[in-house]
Amino acid sequence: MSLIVDKQTQDDLNLLGKYTPGSIFSLFNKTKTDGGEQLLQTMFLNPLTSAAAINARRDIFHYFQEKDFTFQLERADFQSTENYLAIESPKMFIVAVLNSFLKKGQSVLIRDERYGQLVAGLNSTIKVLKYAQALSVLLNDNSNTPFDQDKERLKEILDDPLLRKLIAQQTNEEFAPYQLAVYDHLLKQTLKGSLNKLLKIMYSIDVYANVGKLGKMMGYCYAEAMEKEENVLNITGLRHPALRNGVSNDLRFDHDANLLFLTGANMAGKSTLMKSLGIAIYLAHMGFPIAANQINLSVRDGLYTSINVSDNLQTGYSHFYAEVLRVKSAAEQVASGKCFVVLFDELFKGTNVKDAYDATLTVTEAFAKYKASAFIVSTHIIEVGEALKGNLSVQFAYMPTVMNGNKPTYPYKLTPGITSDRQGMIIIENEGILELLKN
Repeated sequence: MSLIVDKQTQDDLNLLGKYTPGSIFSLFNKTKTDGGEQLLQTMFLNPLTSAAAINARRDIFHYFQEKDFTFQLERADFQSTENYLAIESPKMFIVAVLNSFLKKGQSVLIRDERYGQLVAGLNSTIKVLKYAQALSVLLNDNSNTPFDQDKERLKEILDDPLLRKLIAQQTNEEFAPYQLAVYDHLLKQTLKGSLNKLLKIMYSIDVYANVGKLGKMMGYCYAEAMEKEENVLNITGLRHPALRNGVSNDLRFDHDANLLFLTGANMAGKSTLMKSLGIAIYLAHMGFPIAANQINLSVRDGLYTSINVSDNLQTGYSHFYAEVLRVKSAAEQVASGKCFVVLFDELFKGTNVKDAYDATLTVTEAFAKYKASAFIVSTHIIEVGEALKGNLSVQFAYMPTVMNGNKPTYPYKLTPGITSDRQGMIIIENEGILELLKN
């Protein structure tokens, strides 16, 4: 099973998209192969929900991070190899030999490029195989890791006598037609299955090595995943991965305190904190390195956010109704007994203050009763916090504002309690809007 994450949550957290500016996928996509990039996409689209599977993948990343080697071959080397292997070869060897001589003759007589392309592709394949052999030696360190099965499989494939003879060849060689036919038939017929397995292992090494290298360079940590019955979510030093010098914060949720009521002025950092948590939860379920100092969490069934909800012209939904539908969707998942992390940023801001107060209070109290899930509810309506103070399931924290003269500054540091900061009019006055309109 995969972690339940809908499109709105993916967009709120900017998780996916190779070409999406600032996406979490693009942050981690340092792969050198198309196959590695596809594997990375698959991992991003299918976060895990088994503590054992999460921890096993985490250990592989950590293993490669400790190895600290750079994946040397470039994308073009693998693309040339993949293109070469995709060119079909006759199944009968004698036909393959005749076909090779025919292409060689055509290359001389009519300057047909196909023979040269086969030679170039074979040379690229030898280069990839040589690098695979070097990696196999590097990884053959007798350590016990979750990657041992793939290490043994890689070594077994490369130990094939026929393949070892090919690897011994010099690259950039001009192969004679018969020799080309021999190796072409070997790679595309005799060892086709083994070679496909080898390339898949290489793609996984590409992902593990480059993600692990990024995690080490950025000072990220790895999550300790526990089964959902533990019902723990404990993070120290949490920050947003897109912010190199982001301020870190600590968060803790458990069965007794499963909801954080978050207040603070605009620009104080509430949304960024919630996005940081959502991204950390998502990456933790992938076994990936996380922008934090430490994280222990029970696996969840899903992650749900309502941060950048907008109206919908196609359906005719207003902003408020779109918010209501998001809350309804979260309620359906939580009420079904699933274990979720739910993040609501400024609930019901699309309606009047009185309705927003009543709705925020009622919904927050209702969600707090579902102990298997963890929630953050942020709001500007601090009076709701006063009404919730008797609820033992609710924690209270705020993102403070510090006034420097008449200019607000923001430490972005989570502080226990409920804020009374109201700097909206100060910001408007500082921008000179009223003076502009008077003039």
